[in-house]
Amino acid sequence: MREIISMKPEYLQSSLELVEQVFTDHESAEEGRTVRSLVEEIRRKENYLPELELLMLEDGAPIGYVMLSRFHIEGRYQDRLLILTPAAVRTDRQRQHISRDLIERAFDLARGMGYTAVLVEGNPANYRSRGFRTSANYGVVAAPSVHLPHPDCLMLAELVPGGLEGIHGEVEYSMYETLS
Repeated sequence: MREIISMKPEYLQSSLELVEQVFTDHESAEEGRTVRSLVEEIRRKENYLPELELLMLEDGAPIGYVMLSRFHIEGRYQDRLLILTPAAVRTDRQRQHISRDLIERAFDLARGMGYTAVLVEGNPANYRSRGFRTSANYGVVAAPSVHLPHPDCLMLAELVPGGLEGIHGEVEYSMYETLS
């Protein structure tokens, strides 16, 4: 049986292991460690929203993970804007709509909390179907310190109609020691 839950203390460690393993499998051991460290860092910061750190459990074991946390652009919009990072699905459970279900639930919860938009950096093919569009189309671009494989890899999604209105500027990640 599968269920989606917000983070609970008993899953803090196993969710880190899941994230690290997925990114190790798909990228490298170094990337796995980096993403795990990023999750640990976000959990320690004021931008952390435990109710938006979601797990999909199958028979009580984590098989999917997604985290939304507050984000700002040039010191603005943190009351409206979230960042989706990371999302991970156990390698043997991919292509079963797990990330879709997790992201949709996270968006519903975020909407209910008053957030209006979500930023993500990733492969556009993985996020377009969730409503993400190239952020540059909205006046949100990567700062010179952010090295993207392609400008289309920085994307935004509106949680509510007009949710991106007035949001613009350069995205940078200096708030994260893990990414510096």
